[in-house]
Amino acid sequence: MGTSSGDLISLVLGTLRTDRAVTARFSLTAPWALRSEGVEGLLMRVCTGEPYWIQMDGLDAVHVQPGDIVMLPQGGPHVAAAEIGLDTVPFRSLLQRHMRGAHGDHPITFAHGGGGAATELFSLHLWMPQHQGVSLLSWLPPLIVLRAAEIATTRTLALATQAMVDETIEQRPGWQLSTARMADLLLVHVLREHLHHGPAGAQGWLNGVRDKAIGKALAQMHAHPELPWSVESLARVSHQSRSVFSERFVELMGTTPLRYLTSVRMGIARQQFLKGADDVWRVAQGVGYGSEKAFSRAFERWAGQTPSQCIKSRTIGAQIRRPEG
Repeated sequence: MGTSSGDLISLVLGTLRTDRAVTARFSLTAPWALRSEGVEGLLMRVCTGEPYWIQMDGLDAVHVQPGDIVMLPQGGPHVAAAEIGLDTVPFRSLLQRHMRGAHGDHPITFAHGGGGAATELFSLHLWMPQHQGVSLLSWLPPLIVLRAAEIATTRTLALATQAMVDETIEQRPGWQLSTARMADLLLVHVLREHLHHGPAGAQGWLNGVRDKAIGKALAQMHAHPELPWSVESLARVSHQSRSVFSERFVELMGTTPLRYLTSVRMGIARQQFLKGADDVWRVAQGVGYGSEKAFSRAFERWAGQTPSQCIKSRTIGAQIRRPEG
C-alpha cells in the first residue's frame, strides 16, 4: 500500500477517459448573450478576440480574457455574453439550427450577434463514462477559470484547445478518436493546473489532495477500495487521531470519510457493470463487500437503481443527450 497522495493525482485523473467529445466554434459579434440550461457532461472553452462574461446560476459573473481557459465540470446552467444584462438567446436553439446529423457526428459552427466587436469561442463538450471520475468531477467547483496572465502554461493549453477545435472542423479521417484522446490530455492538464494554482480554503477533492495527511487516506481508498477500511484505520494511514482526522476530512472534503469511500466503491462498481460485468457478487467482493445484499442496497442508495437495472441499462443504448455547447 505504497500509493502516495502525489500518486493519487495520476491514479484518479488516469481514470478520466472521454466517452465522446463534441467540438464547436462560435463566431460572435457584440452585442450577444447566450443562455445554456446545462448539459450532461463537462464543458471547456477558450476565446480569441474580445473578452466575454460568463455567469453560472447563483454565482457572480466572471470576465474571461483571451487565452484564459474556462471549465464547467458539471456542465451547469450559465450565461455567456459580451456584456452583463443583455437579453439572452438559448444556446440550444442556435445549435439545433446549425447541427448536422446526430449530436457529435460533426463539429458545430455558427455565427451570431449584432455585428460589433468579435469574439471567437472554441468549445469542447465532453461526456465521461459513469465511473469514479464522475465522482471527482462532482466535487469540483461548478466553474474553473485558469488565467493566462497568472499561470504560464494556460496560454499553451488554450492554443492547443483552439488548434484541436480548428482541426476537427476539417473532419480529416480519424478526427473523432483523435479529439477524444486529445481532450483527455487537455482535461488532465487543466485539472492539474487547477490543483496547483486554484484557491485554497474551499471544500473539495483537490483541497483534500493538497493536505498531506488527508491525501494519504484518499490515495489508499482509491488504490485499495476492497480493504475493510474504517475511520480508525484511515486515521492511522494519515498518522492522525480518529477525531482530528474525521474533523479535518469533513472540513476539506465536505463529506465524511466513509461516505467518500462508498462513492469511490460504487463508482468503480458502476464502471464494471457498464463495461460488461454481470456477476454482482464478484463485483461486490472487488469493492470490499462481504454480502451481495448489503452491496446491492448501498448501490441502489448511491446510484438510484439496482445493480441489475444498471446492467440492463447498458443494453438499452446510450441515453438521450442534450445538444448544447
